Amino acid sequence: MDRFRPSAAASATTGGDDIVLPENFLFGTSTAAYQIEGAAAEDGKGPSIWDTFTAEPGRIVDGASGAVACDHYHRWAEDIELMRRLGADGYRFSIAWPRIQPTGGGAANPAGLGFYDRLVDALLDAGIRPMVTLYHWDLPQALEDGGGWLDRETALRFGEYAAIMGDLLGDRVTHWCPVNEPNVVTLYGYGEGVFAPGKALLLDALPAAHHLLLAHGTAVQALRASGAGDVGTATSHYPAWPRTGSDADRAAAGCFDTLWNRLFADPILLGRYPGGLGEAMPGPVGEDLALIAQPLDFYGLNYYHPMGVRAASEGSRLPFERADVPGYPTTDFGWPIVPEAFTDLLVEMAERYPGLPPIIVTENGCSYATGPDESGVVDDRPRIDYLDAHLRAVAAAIGRGADVRGYYCWSLLDNFEWAHGFTQRFGLVHVDYDTLVRTPKRSFDWYADLIRAHHGTTD
Repeated sequence: MDRFRPSAAASATTGGDDIVLPENFLFGTSTAAYQIEGAAAEDGKGPSIWDTFTAEPGRIVDGASGAVACDHYHRWAEDIELMRRLGADGYRFSIAWPRIQPTGGGAANPAGLGFYDRLVDALLDAGIRPMVTLYHWDLPQALEDGGGWLDRETALRFGEYAAIMGDLLGDRVTHWCPVNEPNVVTLYGYGEGVFAPGKALLLDALPAAHHLLLAHGTAVQALRASGAGDVGTATSHYPAWPRTGSDADRAAAGCFDTLWNRLFADPILLGRYPGGLGEAMPGPVGEDLALIAQPLDFYGLNYYHPMGVRAASEGSRLPFERADVPGYPTTDFGWPIVPEAFTDLLVEMAERYPGLPPIIVTENGCSYATGPDESGVVDDRPRIDYLDAHLRAVAAAIGRGADVRGYYCWSLLDNFEWAHGFTQRFGLVHVDYDTLVRTPKRSFDWYADLIRAHHGTTD
């Protein structure tokens, strides 16, 4: 495939019943605490950086916040019943750190512990394997006030928090992802300032990358000490596609690949920073890398689309600029739909990282705004096409030798989509944000049928 002049992607086949995946392949869904829980100040929960960020005028497209979101904190039993109906093997969700430690340190909040304790037990009762993400971007505001991820102390506090959760849930949670998408936190939150905490530091944000990686390492160590189950990652990967075949665009794409993909995967999987970036990191980098690069049970990978990249224009403060990827259909978010890039990424990961642990796709999904019709049916055929094509892409990668063990669809519910508020809908289940009524979409039924067919079940 010519990545410099991509051709339009073919329309996906949408039957689903002929997608061939390994017998023990896991099918699941994913969510994040701030995006669905609500109950922002209930039962002793402290404020997070997203509570602060959403309160600042102009930060969120529609002025919304996660104060109520999907009200999952009160409706979790209903949502687990939806997952049971779906037939999901697993459910990936995140713990709200400020619900456990309101200021990011000290004694744990009993109400917060109780909520997640009940949630995990109910998932297991429903036959669903819990996958816990310890950090999905909602840092306690008190820690940000002390420097946030630019401060080494935050990584150490994270290890203490991981130990609390490991002691509570380590005997029941089957998979752990310490930090979700540290590249997003670093570049969007601290580099460009479009996500919380809104710091526009550009390349001066690199210390945050190191401390997020160190937090991963301290959490892995703490979870292992608690006897926790499989420990992995949940790292975003964007294949970097030069906008043209020019040397300048190729170099810019290589730079983006280093800063987005390799800056976070290399330390974890190879024990070193790429391109001399270790020299820009604070602290005893060599000692930290030994902690960061502990063996993992799986590598959690989030994929949505390739990133078009071109050379930076004069006066740019970054060494690259994002560009479109022409010739492909797009989602309602404007993201190009390129399932073949997903296949290539999964195959190339093993080539780039010898000894790569088994991969679990911890996020993949698409935004379409389809709502209920006059009969109450949400006929989101484009989402079905997308999921079909990307599960076929996973199957193709396995056929080419990639060791992929599971696929977690983003997302179970329509939810608060960060800086885009409630304007983007990724869910298998439609949520009416006024009434909070849940309506499974046609894609929900399609995914449920696929899971049943794969497992040879009828219910």
